[in-house]
Amino acid sequence: MESLVLNLQSKNQIIDYIADNHMVSYEKGIFQEMIAAIEAKDQTQLDWFRSFGDSFRGITMNVYAYRKGLEFGFTEISFDKYDWLTRPVFLDREELTFGDTSRYGNHSLIYLGRGENQVWTYGMSYSYGVAGGCYGLSVYGKQFKSRQDALSHTLNELKVMMTKKIGSKDTSNDKQPVVLATLRDIDKALIGMVQLNLF
Repeated sequence: MESLVLNLQSKNQIIDYIADNHMVSYEKGIFQEMIAAIEAKDQTQLDWFRSFGDSFRGITMNVYAYRKGLEFGFTEISFDKYDWLTRPVFLDREELTFGDTSRYGNHSLIYLGRGENQVWTYGMSYSYGVAGGCYGLSVYGKQFKSRQDALSHTLNELKVMMTKKIGSKDTSNDKQPVVLATLRDIDKALIGMVQLNLF
């Protein structure tokens, strides 16, 4: 496969690509930046875009990931063996467990971490007993000014999720002992946060 050429003559190629593909909003914006660079005859800017990949899809996804990383203070540009931007490693990472029951062995986890610029985010692995889901720490996550703000938001989000499962008729997936144990642990954590704020 021939490598992508991105130069001052690439405008029509970009316009055709936009017309032939469904775009999310960030992709459209990046392509508009490329077109603006072509119109400004700014080959240096086009070379910068091109350094992020060998295809339009690779470039747009990697540029977007890089810019999201900047919001957390991550500035390194490096690529994995598949030519995707290397995921930055969050600092002060924590893993907190909620609702661990010996009978079912299922629990929910909250992951906290901060970027190099002190911006915090979270990930979560939640279990209702059998059903559940997860998402990790990521530069695409919600941003918070402090660990406490991130934890408070996450605890409340998990509490809402678990509260919706109280009395669920889906007893195969939603195990009430797991849901109730998780809610008890969340309440303990929220009370602990309030007590810490009092001192």
